[in-house]
Amino acid sequence: MEVRLAKNYGFCFGVKRAIKIAQDHKDSITLGPLIHNAKEIARLKRDFNVDLSEDLENLESGRKLIVRTHGIPKKDLQRLQDQHFEVIDATCPFVRKPQMIVEEMSKEGYQIIVFGDKEHPEVKGVVSYAQNGAHIIAGLEDLESLKLHKKITLISQTTKQPEIFAKIAGYLSMRVAEVRVFNTICNATFDNQSAADSLSKEVDIMIVVGGKNSSNTKQLLYICEKNCVSYLIEDEQELQKEWFKDKKVCGITAGASTPDWIIAKVCQEIMSY
Repeated sequence: MEVRLAKNYGFCFGVKRAIKIAQDHKDSITLGPLIHNAKEIARLKRDFNVDLSEDLENLESGRKLIVRTHGIPKKDLQRLQDQHFEVIDATCPFVRKPQMIVEEMSKEGYQIIVFGDKEHPEVKGVVSYAQNGAHIIAGLEDLESLKLHKKITLISQTTKQPEIFAKIAGYLSMRVAEVRVFNTICNATFDNQSAADSLSKEVDIMIVVGGKNSSNTKQLLYICEKNCVSYLIEDEQELQKEWFKDKKVCGITAGASTPDWIIAKVCQEIMSY
């Protein structure tokens, strides 16, 4: 089986930065999963004693707390600071940017609209910076029932598709007096999606490697499925040999939270078929 890797894939800048922060602060605790990859989180626990906590109520005093790449709600961060915990912020700079935009634009009286998944931790953190609340939309259809103000600020979850974001911006610009559009989609996300789209048009099958709960990984699968048979796996153990029957060329891409050591194992396994 011939294997081709996408031109761009895997760890993005924000994830690399967060992993380094965790490795540099042994015996710390991350608030929520540092990244959306359970196996990498397990490695950090094994090699660096970096624990994971979802509970702000029973945090162990005396240990450093690392804020996850997706960020946390503003009130939670303030609470930790008020309790004098040593907080190390590993929020991705590309996530921190929309937090600051929302805070500033809401102060200026703009209605905040966020293109994103309302249950995603990044989105929950971003909207917490809006002084008067924010509207989270999954697509154009959600705008039809929304009462639009005269002044709107539009931002996006960092891992969303640029084409849909552009359509939403166009829809709003034709219906309200002022729209401030901030393209907060991460460049790495765009590059990975574009590379996955191109490769999936050239191969017989695509394998997307990444966390099943990762937004950017699910977006990669959605893109690849438009062009060829595609599967999402977390590691090489989920591969099924029958997927590759009568296939000659397999393309591989990976989410922004997928480490190289997992990708390498997937490649080796597929090449053995």
